Amino acid sequence: MAASDDVAAAAVVPRKLWEHPDPKSTQMWQFLQHVNKKHGLQLQSFGDLHEYSLAQRSSFWADVFEASNFVYGGRHTAVVDESLPINAVPRWFPGVTLNFAENMLFSRAGSPERRGTAGKEDAKIAVTEVREGASATRDVSWGQLRARAGRMASAMKAKGVSKGDRVVIVGANSVETLLVWLATAWLGAVFSSSSTDMGVDGILQRAVQVNPKFLFMDDAALYNGKVVDLRHKMAQVEEGLKGCSNFIGVVSIRRFEEARDVSHVPRTETWDSFLSSASPRGGIPEFARIEFHEPLIICYSSGTTGIPKAIVHSAGGIMINYFKEGVLHEGLGPDAITLQYTTTGWIMYLAAVAALLFSGRAVIYDGSPFQPDAGVLVRIAGEQKVTKMGVSPRWMFELAKNGLAPRDIADLSSLRIVTSTGMTLSDQLFEWFYDVGFPAKVHLGNISGGTDIAGCFGIMNPLTPIYVGGTQGPSLGVHVAIYDSLRPNGPGEEVPHGTPGELVAASSFPNVPCFFWGDKEPAAAPGSRYHAAYFARFDNVWAHGDFCCIHPVTGNIAFLGRADGVLNPSGVRFGSAEIYSVIERRFAHRVQDSLCVGQRRPQDNDEAVMLFLLMKPGQKYDRALVAAVREAIRADLSKRHVPKYIFQTPEIPTTINLKKVELPVKQIVSGHKIKASGTLANPQSLDFYYQFAKVEDVVGPKEKL
Repeated sequence: MAASDDVAAAAVVPRKLWEHPDPKSTQMWQFLQHVNKKHGLQLQSFGDLHEYSLAQRSSFWADVFEASNFVYGGRHTAVVDESLPINAVPRWFPGVTLNFAENMLFSRAGSPERRGTAGKEDAKIAVTEVREGASATRDVSWGQLRARAGRMASAMKAKGVSKGDRVVIVGANSVETLLVWLATAWLGAVFSSSSTDMGVDGILQRAVQVNPKFLFMDDAALYNGKVVDLRHKMAQVEEGLKGCSNFIGVVSIRRFEEARDVSHVPRTETWDSFLSSASPRGGIPEFARIEFHEPLIICYSSGTTGIPKAIVHSAGGIMINYFKEGVLHEGLGPDAITLQYTTTGWIMYLAAVAALLFSGRAVIYDGSPFQPDAGVLVRIAGEQKVTKMGVSPRWMFELAKNGLAPRDIADLSSLRIVTSTGMTLSDQLFEWFYDVGFPAKVHLGNISGGTDIAGCFGIMNPLTPIYVGGTQGPSLGVHVAIYDSLRPNGPGEEVPHGTPGELVAASSFPNVPCFFWGDKEPAAAPGSRYHAAYFARFDNVWAHGDFCCIHPVTGNIAFLGRADGVLNPSGVRFGSAEIYSVIERRFAHRVQDSLCVGQRRPQDNDEAVMLFLLMKPGQKYDRALVAAVREAIRADLSKRHVPKYIFQTPEIPTTINLKKVELPVKQIVSGHKIKASGTLANPQSLDFYYQFAKVEDVVGPKEKL
């Protein structure tokens, strides 16, 4: 399809599904009015506010910082040096010092007074932990959370943890994991986490990079109805950390009623033993306020084809960005009750607990979202009166294909927002959400960003309508542009709205990573991993690696797939999400999932598109199905979108967060040998795809089924 055809097709305004009944009641509107009054402006819309946030970057971010009312010390002499390009990684709010734990435990964000500091406020529930199947629920009050985090910080300090040290946890989405993070941040140390279902190699690929002082690890896990003893994995991880010069030992966390015996695991003590090191008089350390730009947390790229990048995010960047997203875009506040399904190894763990920054309550869930059945998260949301629920398109797809409507399963009258991220949300699921799935008043936030920025490029907002497809629009303060994907590395060129291309950020924002751990200095210098990851593609802009299109009328940002996985047969570029949409819309009754990749081996003059179908149990893969799939793609998209090869697959590789991964398969079918990453939930699934590097031998002279 030519670019002009793409633009014409994109100009068709899709179906409108939702708009806020009273946008002037929202916190974003109130912020807009504050900006108008302060600066003598006349901003009237989200578009006006976003334009202001780019044209007056320093003023905008100063406005956000003022509105956040965070507890901090010092004073900034400037917001940022706007003359520096994004690849210079400029520092924000120099002179400001703050502490993440202090602000989370004694929140006054968005308010002139501290909330929950004494008396009856201490008795309010801060965190509710629910285990798989909703079989066990634990409430922790604000007073308990402060006291327990303070005691852990005291123990850590006694054990030698101080500013800049790294503390790693391999744990469930639990109260204990949160306490470790808060105590680490309390001391100005740096937190890093992995989920318990990650393999030993995956854990060590991350932990060894950052040379931690301590590793906290659950002694057992519950998933899909099975309790797993983690002590053998714990011993292997301890062995793998022996070469780390800073490493002192492992702390075993009792996950269930009784602690498991870890006396045979070298350099390992129990949670209770570690806590006994705390000050005997109950004294707690002072909060260590660190510079705005200094490290708070280390996150990791998926690492599906190699060693994951250790992405370091600053305390100030995390805090100010989540205020912008959580309060302005999502409307969170003291009355918020959030439930985000996530593992601790994913950036969305931040979203699972960050409502505490605004004195809200976090409902955290540990286990499978399908045990004892697919309705478990919905029932929890109803029982806990959740106001914001975070899920994935995969979860919604499973409910839809099984004929389950959340609004019929539980009382969702308290629910205001549902966010969806992790992969592309199909047009069919947009319509299912409003026509079948959830109450019509709920704001569906289709968001996209990533671990790389600990935030969003495309996000929801309360001032514009929701249309079928894509994210509602860009995040405030983030200069999103679409560059010509056909240009070589070097100077980029922006394409008109409606034309697909590569998503870039054209100027800096506070939640750009401060550096990669162990990387070449200064941050993002040519030759560094940081520079290679984001700045080698186009000059002086952040190239995120997503293939996207901005709708010329609605401003929605459609995410069409990863740029490195863009399909490009005969020079026609399109995203795998377009193929998946057809399969979900036309064949959900027969096909459980699909994977679409491009094959281009050294001897190939052109790219061939391969589509792999995972059949539902009891459904047959045959020539008739292949013909029907080809015809549907031809009819819904174009003949150029039709895959050259369609095969059945026994399994689709996914990360432990259930996100299917295309790049390893693309590399394999293109003739490369790869080492499976520890982030894959089913690394053995890759073995099946090696045969297709010699696809001619698979299909023979005539394509076989």
